[in-house]
Amino acid sequence: MTTDTEEPTLTVDELAGRAGVTVRTIRFYSTKGLLPPPVIGPRRVGHYGRDHLSRLALIEELQLQGMTLTAIERYLEQLPPDLSADDLAIHRALVATWAPDSAEDVTRAELERRAGLALSGEDLDRLAAMGVVAYLEDSDSFRVDPGLLRLGVELLGVPIAHETILAARTVLMQHTRDAAQELTRLFRDEVWGPYRERESNPEDPAHVAAMKSLSAHMQPMVVQALVTAFQRSLKEQLREAFRAEG
Repeated sequence: MTTDTEEPTLTVDELAGRAGVTVRTIRFYSTKGLLPPPVIGPRRVGHYGRDHLSRLALIEELQLQGMTLTAIERYLEQLPPDLSADDLAIHRALVATWAPDSAEDVTRAELERRAGLALSGEDLDRLAAMGVVAYLEDSDSFRVDPGLLRLGVELLGVPIAHETILAARTVLMQHTRDAAQELTRLFRDEVWGPYRERESNPEDPAHVAAMKSLSAHMQPMVVQALVTAFQRSLKEQLREAFRAEG
């Protein structure tokens, strides 16, 4: 096994075998920019290391959470390019414990059954703008976030323009992403960093499991704190806005 200070030694076939994917998948991810390029050795043979294995594991975790390759590409673009294999392992553990309910692929009929009403094309566009559903290649199928569907259906009756929903979602996604990145940094530097320094093998499955458990226990407290802070801030901003209008 390689370490962060060793030269990558895995061929593409060995990397595929260790990661449980095909060589074709690795080459596809590379062309999409999801994997960093290999180190080119003698005879122009590419070699891979722990960072490639960790990134493949993170991609797999994101896919298990229902993210499309386009969404995964955007997610990985937000990560610093010089993350170590250990840092990527942290991201993977956080994704596994903090991600919302996995998205599901359903037909339009099933989507309408769950929504409890017939959905027009405009309704579907609004739900897509809110991130509740995503159109799949099959025109009669959708990827739906079960945790957001009920709220999205309720918002269909609110007289808000499609463009306004898109703008609001952009604002929310940007600020929640920034908050998540800061919380991840805090968790990494103040919790996982000291823990990793105390352990001889921080990548041992038992240690990773302990990190996931700790992260899972943090989740409800942090989510509640974020919701409470947002509610108070929104109330203050609305009060100030209507006071200014009056």
